[in-house]
Amino acid sequence: MKYFITGATGFVGGVVARKLIDQGHQVNAIARNPAKAGTLKQLGVVLHQGDVSDKESMRAAMTGVDGVFHIAGWYKLGTPDKAEGVKTNVDGTRNVLALMQELRIAKGVYTSTLAVNSNTHGVAVDENYRFHGQHLSIYDQTKADAHKIADQFIANGLPLVIVQPGLIYGPGDLGPSHDAFVQFLQRKLPMMPQQTAYAWAHVDDIADAHIAAMQKGRVGESYFICGPNHTFIEGMTLLEKISGIAAPRMTASPTLLRAMSGMMSIIEKIVNLPPSYTSEYLRAIAGVTYLGKNDKAKRELGFNPRSLEVGLRETIAEEMKALGL
Repeated sequence: MKYFITGATGFVGGVVARKLIDQGHQVNAIARNPAKAGTLKQLGVVLHQGDVSDKESMRAAMTGVDGVFHIAGWYKLGTPDKAEGVKTNVDGTRNVLALMQELRIAKGVYTSTLAVNSNTHGVAVDENYRFHGQHLSIYDQTKADAHKIADQFIANGLPLVIVQPGLIYGPGDLGPSHDAFVQFLQRKLPMMPQQTAYAWAHVDDIADAHIAAMQKGRVGESYFICGPNHTFIEGMTLLEKISGIAAPRMTASPTLLRAMSGMMSIIEKIVNLPPSYTSEYLRAIAGVTYLGKNDKAKRELGFNPRSLEVGLRETIAEEMKALGL
């Protein structure tokens, strides 16, 4: 089979591309600068210069493929420039799906997120849950808007499957979870938020679920491809067990973090703050839970995520090696 991937130069997309190549498939992908995507070239991925914000730049790479994986996404908290979130998550999704429709591609998989459900207040929800209210971050809002666009295309007959991961971690990650792990290992993690919890999944399991969604997912359906639910403190406690490095003893209550968020909303109008000290960042970790049930994905896709301890052991071994620990 021949597939087109957006986001192949990123964390999840790169693993999906590698797994597809290993399975004998052909893979086309786009990159803003193909010359800098040497790893993908070595794998055998056919690279085209393009970007999801430019619909026509994807046409050649998408023409003639059997399926499309739209994985590209913007994820940042506490950044002053929010325009890229709309450009990539919202406009980019509309461009990819519109072109897929024009080219009559047989099937697509779109990567949404559990974050479209916002704070689940400690409850693990399933695919029937719908959030109504104000989202906690620009990321959450733009992904929720993009999810609605995907639903609209499905309603208009696009053969699309939606997958919704939670927190994704693993070797090669350069996102917020990676930053937290590195801070932990360097003994620079200042404190841990109380009650904050995620559905943690290793990137290899997430990539396998994407491919399973293409092969077995029912068109028009959404699948929560999230891992086991754990609080942030539970995750750091496992890191302590695995690494032998003591976890921070200082914790912050949701009330304290929300108060700090309010204070920073005033200060950041005057001073350029580091992302992890911004109002948005503090608001998004103030006892917030992004939790989901993966029963449907297990049943229909054969999704079988590893435990957090097993996944962290592999991940932290790589992080410690990179840090010389």
